[in-house]
Amino acid sequence: MNKRKDYISWDEYFMGVAILAGKRSKDPTTQVGACIVDKENKILSQGYNGLPRGCSDDEFPWGREGEVLETKYPYVVHAELNAILNSRGSNLFSSKIYVALFPCNECAKAIIQSGIKEVIYLSDKYADTDMVKASKRLLSAAGVTITKLEPKNKNIEISLDIKDI
Repeated sequence: MNKRKDYISWDEYFMGVAILAGKRSKDPTTQVGACIVDKENKILSQGYNGLPRGCSDDEFPWGREGEVLETKYPYVVHAELNAILNSRGSNLFSSKIYVALFPCNECAKAIIQSGIKEVIYLSDKYADTDMVKASKRLLSAAGVTITKLEPKNKNIEISLDIKDI
């Protein structure tokens, strides 16, 4: 018997972990996850966009429009920053971060400061915004590699039914 040929690549695996982490987000419009991986393909940390620890998901706004303090923007921690903070001081130097949505400028600063050397992303739907333009400028200046993932497998099925194991 020969080995399977339809297995997923490391990049697809780690992006899948990032997307699965994003499923934990309570944000009704944008669920983003991040996965940080070392040179040996070991997961160092994960995160998703959500409120800081100890802040109730029911007591803060989730809207995108209106007065700033009545929107989610001043309160939500982005997936990339959460993954960095969740690493609990692990050495992230020369690691990679997988994230479905290209990082904003604030996350780019945290990525650079933490020593992450590559950003692998799926979507750049906010490419025309000043925040993403600033992010790309910062990442490029700091020598962080930016890679758009072009997965061969567009869908990865996960079943929690024990009969499928």
